[in-house]
Amino acid sequence: MTITTTGRLSVEQRGRRRAARKGRERGPGGEAIGGTPGFAWLLVITGAAGLLAAWVITIDKFKLLEDPSFTPGCSLNPVVSCGNIMKSEQASVFGFPNPMLGLVAYGAVIAIGSGLLAGAAHRRWYWLGLNAGTLFGVGFCSWLQYQSLYEINALCLWCSLAWVATIVMFCYITLHNIEHRIIRVPEGLRRALLEFHWAPPVVWIGIIGMLILTRWWDFWTATG
Repeated sequence: MTITTTGRLSVEQRGRRRAARKGRERGPGGEAIGGTPGFAWLLVITGAAGLLAAWVITIDKFKLLEDPSFTPGCSLNPVVSCGNIMKSEQASVFGFPNPMLGLVAYGAVIAIGSGLLAGAAHRRWYWLGLNAGTLFGVGFCSWLQYQSLYEINALCLWCSLAWVATIVMFCYITLHNIEHRIIRVPEGLRRALLEFHWAPPVVWIGIIGMLILTRWWDFWTATG
């Protein structure tokens, strides 16, 4: 009986590992949930994009502090001007350069994605915490977008890369949680979101692009 039970449990354990790799729930109570390789790679790639943007902005910020006459490489014209963004009060909302938050946050997302690629699975509270963190991130980015377009009157290309990465990251983490019923929504909405999973980030980023285009329409047409 012992041998049979041990063998049966061993098969179950192997099945749980396979389920975790495929992003299904593990355990009778669904206590741990993994992610598909595609989802894991998305976290790694968007995290890397955000980390790159945060790193470049941080380095340029240090150079600007050392030499106030320094002009960042992404300052191309009066509109696309990273220097004006870095000199603004909004660039240090919490008393230190904003991209320093990105160095930590985007690095954590890369680590989470890498863990999923290795077969990790996490409990419901973990996924909700990650969702809450990216919600704060996308909310902060939205505030910075407004400040950039209508208060600072300048655009930073590296900031824009971080915005896009954060939006895509937030959308797909939310969809992951909806798919696994960590976040409960009506079943019809759940199926629609999973079927057209590309729509939320594409529409969101498209709206931002239109706002940028219309905000500086006279400038774009004059220089075009």
